[in-house]
Amino acid sequence: METITVYVCESQPIVIEGLKRALEGHSDIQLVGASLSITDALESIAAVQPNIILLDQAAGNKAALEIIPKIRMRSVHSHAILWVTSVTEVESFRALQCGMRGILKKTLPVASVVECLRAVGRGNIWIENSISNQVVGFLNRRNLPRLTPREYEIVALICRGMKNKQIAGELSITIGTVKVHLMHIFEKTGLKDRLALAVHGRELVGVELPANEASSA
Repeated sequence: METITVYVCESQPIVIEGLKRALEGHSDIQLVGASLSITDALESIAAVQPNIILLDQAAGNKAALEIIPKIRMRSVHSHAILWVTSVTEVESFRALQCGMRGILKKTLPVASVVECLRAVGRGNIWIENSISNQVVGFLNRRNLPRLTPREYEIVALICRGMKNKQIAGELSITIGTVKVHLMHIFEKTGLKDRLALAVHGRELVGVELPANEASSA
């Protein structure tokens, strides 16, 4: 089994040490580096090229989200997970929309941490059930079309300018499955094509989108 390499950005050294010890019993997961701040981590990430990067909230969620493009420039195959003590409904969806592949609460048991790392390491998106329910509940309360969590993910990826093949790769599903989800999204929203979906994505997902992302799809 291929080893999943993990780099952690965490402001508290004792938490880093706890994570290291927790992962020692799992031969398929290896902690390859750590940094006390997100900005200090970039050079190390470029050198190590980890499969997964755990991003702490210490500098704020905005800082964690804004650094994702910088990480991709240095380590294109790395996947980021937002590692949180708490997170709001809006923050959860913004994290997914900006490219986070997981949202992991520090209060979860070790088994859930390992499950998350393995899932993201395989190329999937992992969200703990209570957070997923928060996101869907938040969006549904806005009187928006009642999309499934997977359909919301696809809308967010389309708003980031991805094509069907890229979405399939991002979510580890087939292109045919993406097309089926899109058909359901179009039926529920009343939109006619993916351009309209990109244009109206801001209303569908309930967050602001940069103009260049909405126009590039």
